[in-house]
Amino acid sequence: MPHKNEKLIPAEHRKYLRLDTVFPVQFRLEEPEGGVFLSDWLQGFTNNISRGGICLAINNLDPELFELLKKKNIKLSLEIDIPISRKPIPARASIVWVKDILKDKHQYLIGINYDYISAKQNNKLMRYAWLKKLFVPVALALVVILSVGLGANSYLNFKLTQGNKLLIEKLAVVLKDSSLAKQKIEEVIAQRKSFVSKLRILQEQIKSVQSQKEKIQAGDLIQIKQLNDLIGSLAKEKLVLESKLAVVVRNENIAAKELTQLDQKKVVLEKANFDKMYQWLKIHQNSRTGLVASFEGDKEIANWSFTYDLALLIQAYTQFLDFDRAKQILDFFAHDAKRKNGWFLNAYYSDDGAPAEYIMHSGPNLWVGLAIMQYMQSTKDKSYLGLAESIAATIIDLQDQDAGGGIRGGPTVGWYSTEHNLDAYAFFNMLAKVTGKTIYSGAAAKAINWIVNNTYDRSDLPIKRGKGDSTIATDTYAWSIAAVGPEKLLTLGMDPDKILEFVEENCSVEVNFMRANAQSVKIKGFDFAPQRHTARGGVVSSEWTAQMVVSYKIMEEFYLKKGDKSKAASYGKKAQMYLSELGNMIISSSSPSGQGQGCLPYATLDQVDTGHGWVTPKGSHTGSVSGTTYTLFAYYGFNPLELKE
Repeated sequence: MPHKNEKLIPAEHRKYLRLDTVFPVQFRLEEPEGGVFLSDWLQGFTNNISRGGICLAINNLDPELFELLKKKNIKLSLEIDIPISRKPIPARASIVWVKDILKDKHQYLIGINYDYISAKQNNKLMRYAWLKKLFVPVALALVVILSVGLGANSYLNFKLTQGNKLLIEKLAVVLKDSSLAKQKIEEVIAQRKSFVSKLRILQEQIKSVQSQKEKIQAGDLIQIKQLNDLIGSLAKEKLVLESKLAVVVRNENIAAKELTQLDQKKVVLEKANFDKMYQWLKIHQNSRTGLVASFEGDKEIANWSFTYDLALLIQAYTQFLDFDRAKQILDFFAHDAKRKNGWFLNAYYSDDGAPAEYIMHSGPNLWVGLAIMQYMQSTKDKSYLGLAESIAATIIDLQDQDAGGGIRGGPTVGWYSTEHNLDAYAFFNMLAKVTGKTIYSGAAAKAINWIVNNTYDRSDLPIKRGKGDSTIATDTYAWSIAAVGPEKLLTLGMDPDKILEFVEENCSVEVNFMRANAQSVKIKGFDFAPQRHTARGGVVSSEWTAQMVVSYKIMEEFYLKKGDKSKAASYGKKAQMYLSELGNMIISSSSPSGQGQGCLPYATLDQVDTGHGWVTPKGSHTGSVSGTTYTLFAYYGFNPLELKE
C-alpha cells in the first residue's frame, strides 16, 4: 500500500513510449481488496517499461498461477530493483493483458499498469531506464567521435610534422642553391676580370703598333702593310674578347639575379625556421615546474635541466615577450630550487625540480643573475632584484677570498675561468647600472683587472682560458667582445679585430654534417677548441658559432658608429655567412610533442671531447636548448651580456 505522504501517478500519465530495458522485479499475487496474498514472492524481469507501467517477462511460472493471472481481477505487489537505488522500488499494479510465449517452458509476458508508485521513485526509474537505453549508442558514438578525433589529431600531427620537416628541407635546399650561386658568381667574376685584363693588354698592343706605324716613312709600304695586318689581327682578337666579355657580364647579371631571388627565399625560410625553433623551446616547458630539459634525444640526461640553459631560456622568453614563461623559471629559482650555502646547483630534473647533480659552478649562478637583469630591463618588474643581489653577494664573497679579485670556478674548486670572470664583469656592471651601488661597480672593476692581469697578458695569445691556463677556448674570445665591448677592450690595450682574427685562424673549421635524410652537407663554423689540438678532428659547436655571430654583429655596429662602412660590411657579411651555416645544421625534433619542429644539435658530432673537460651529448640528432637559444640570439642580434633599452 502507498505511504500516506506518497504522491500517486495519475492515470493520464500512464501511457508513454515504452523502453527496451531489463530490471529484476519481485512480485506477489494479491486479492483486489488487498491484504491477502495469493502467492509467495516470484521472480520476473522487465521486458518493456514506461512511466505508467511495465511489461513483465516470467519464466517457469506455475500453470495454476498463470490461470489466476489470466482472470485479470487480481493485483500485483511489486518490488523493482535498479542499481542506483539502495532499496527496491515498491509499487502496486493491475493486470492489463497476459501472453503465453512458450507454454511448454512456462514462459509468459504480463502487461501491467501502476495503481500507485512514488513519483520520485518513478522518475528515478525512468531516468535510469533512459540512461541504460542510451548508454550503448552514446558510448558507441563517443568511441566513434574519439576515434575520429584521435585519427584526425594523429593525421593533423602527422601533416604538421611533415610540414615542419619540409620547411627545414626547403631551407637546406635554398642554402645549397645559394652557395652554388655564389660560387658561380665568383667564377664568372674571375672570368670577367681575366677578359678585362686581356682586353687592356690588347688595347695597349694596338696602341703600341699604331705608334710604330706613325713613325714609319710613307714609302715603306711593306712594313706599313705588316703593321696594318697586325693591327687588324689584334682588332679581331679584341672583338672576340669583347664578345666573350659581354656573355660573361650577361651571365654574371643572370647569376646575380638568381642569387637575389634565392636570398629573398632564404630570408623568408630562415625567419620561418627560426620561429619554429622558438616554438620548440616553448612546447618543451614543463607546465608544472616551468623547467625545460636541456637535451632532447640523449636518454641518459633526457630529464636534466641545466641551470645555464634555463638562464638562456629566461632571456629568450623575455625577448619574445613571453613573460609568464620567463616568470615560471624565475619563480623556480626564487622559491623552489635547492641551494647550498647560497649557490644554485648546476642541474635539476625538469619534471619535479629535484637536484640532478650537486656540482656548483660560478658561471651558471652568474647567468641566472644575468637573466634576472635582462628580464627586469624588459619588464621593469623588480620583484626578482633581491634574488639577483643574493647571487651577487655569494659571488662577491668568493671574489673577496682572492687577493687579486679573481673568481674561482666555484666554492669547492681551485681553478679560475676567464669565462666566469667575464660573466661576473657583465653581471656586476648591470647591477651597478640599475641600483647605483658602488659595491657592484667595485666588484666589476676587480673582475676586469683580474682578467687583464691573468688572461689578457700575452701578446702571442690574446686570451687564455683561465689563470695559468693557456688553452684556447672559443667562447672566451666571443664573450670578450660581448661582455667587455670593443670600446673598452681598446682602452685596455686589447685589439678586438685581432681577437676575432685569432679565433678565426685557430678555431674556424669546415666539417661534414650528416643530415637526417642521410645526406652529407659541409658546415663551416667554430670548434670548441683548435682542431689541431684534438685527436677527434674538427667539430662545429652550434652555440659557440652563434656566440661568434653575436660578436660579429657587435663589431658591425661598432664600425657603423665610427663611420667605417667597409669594416662594418665585412663583419656583417661574416655574421650572415655563419648564420646560414647554422641554418644548415637545423634538425627536426625527434619527440612526438616536438612535431618535427626545428632545433639545433649541440654539435656536428655526438659523444666527442670538447677539449674543455666534457663531451657532447649522445645522439646524432639530439636537440640542444643552448644551441637553439643562442642561435636565436644571433639571428635577432641580442647580446645577453649587455643591458640595452
